[in-house]
Amino acid sequence: MTSQTTAPVLPLPAGTWAFDPFHSAVGFTIRHLGIAKVRGRFNRLEASLVVGETLADTEITATVALDSIDTGNADRDAHVRASDLLDVAERPTMTFRSTRIEGAGEDWTLVGDVTIGDVTRPITFAVEFGGLVDVPMDGSKHAGFEATGELRRSDYGLDFAPGLLGEVVKIVLDVQFVAPPAEDG
Repeated sequence: MTSQTTAPVLPLPAGTWAFDPFHSAVGFTIRHLGIAKVRGRFNRLEASLVVGETLADTEITATVALDSIDTGNADRDAHVRASDLLDVAERPTMTFRSTRIEGAGEDWTLVGDVTIGDVTRPITFAVEFGGLVDVPMDGSKHAGFEATGELRRSDYGLDFAPGLLGEVVKIVLDVQFVAPPAEDG
C-alpha cells in the first residue's frame, strides 16, 4: 500500500485577490518606560494576495505608509515621524514580501521579509484564517485574516531612546481580500 501526500493549499481559489482597505488595519504595540504599552495604527496600508495552485506559488505583499502613524496623540505622532525615530522623509514606507507560507485549516505561518529604509530583515507572522464568506449585497467572496508578529527596532536602525521605548514592536494585521471574479465557462 502506498501513501500519497499532497501539499497543503490555501482554502482559497487561485487568482489575484483584491485588497479591501475599508475592512483592513495594521496596528502595533510598543512598551513605554518598560511599564506600559503604547498602541497605535498606521492608517494607510496597501496589500496584494496572489493565490497560486500551491503554497509555493502564492505571494503576499504589503506596503505601509509610515507617515500615517496614529497613536491618538498628534504631538507624539509628529515626534515619531521625525528624523530621530522613523525619519519618514528618508524611510517613507515599510514593506513586506512573503517568502513561505505553511499551515492548514485556520492556523497558518507566514514568513517573509520586512524592509524599512534600506534594511531588510526576516519576520514570521502567526496567521489565523477567519474564513471565506459570500457577501449578500454584491455576491462577492471575502476572505479574512489576522496576522501577528514582532520586529526589533534596533534591527532597522531605529534605536532611539533605549529604555524609554521597548525594543520589540508587536504588529497585528487584520485584513480582508476579495476573490477574483469567477470565470464564466
